Amino acid sequence: MADPGMVAVVREGGLLLGGGRAILLQVAHAPVGRGVAEHSEFASRQLNRLRATMTYLYGVTYGSPAARARIAADVTALHRDVHGPGYDALDPRLQVWVAATLYDTGLLLYQRWFGPLTELAAERIYRDYRVLGTTLQMSPELWPANRAEFREYWQDMLAMIVVGEPARQVCRDLLFPRRLPAVLRPAMPLHRLVTAGLLPARIRDDYGLPWNAGRQRRFEVFMSATAAAYPRIPRAIRVFPSDYYFGRRAVSG
Repeated sequence: MADPGMVAVVREGGLLLGGGRAILLQVAHAPVGRGVAEHSEFASRQLNRLRATMTYLYGVTYGSPAARARIAADVTALHRDVHGPGYDALDPRLQVWVAATLYDTGLLLYQRWFGPLTELAAERIYRDYRVLGTTLQMSPELWPANRAEFREYWQDMLAMIVVGEPARQVCRDLLFPRRLPAVLRPAMPLHRLVTAGLLPARIRDDYGLPWNAGRQRRFEVFMSATAAAYPRIPRAIRVFPSDYYFGRRAVSG
């Protein structure tokens, strides 16, 4: 079997399981958290935000150059007014962090399900992930040059970020939403467990998310069961979210 590329990784619908982790890591960085808290209708329009995020992720990963340009123009237009004291959504450094959370979360889950990547595949996928930032305002040289430099950047960022009240508000809206379709409510306890379990321990503690040995066991049981079952799901089902979200954008764009 050939080594996967970025497209193969991103198209796995199971990566949605890590969406909460990626969001909470993003907003833990104070400038991102203030931007989301002050300029986003996150609490009342979570599904709309999910659709927009997935459309961007899938579109820039395997869309045509014209589709990428169209999606980038839409996102840039939305971000143009997202600025305030200490933050600006067009800041390339913040775009590096957002792309980094998507890369780290995606690879964390993908390798849980399909096993470790070869060095060649891992480095190629890492390099390709920079498109999530370079499609916007991030210049290629801002993306750490290789995975070793990325690990250093990642650890430095985790040590530096301090979870503030804007990020905690986003966390409450994400994990304890006041407005949610009734059909999704039974899934929220599992969503909270998986999101908390995937976060680095210090960030989880800073958010005030409860954790103990019992939660850790339930998390590990669920993740082990997922790792056993997910690769056996037919590929057409696994990639349905990417086909759905990007298909909607391609038709409506």
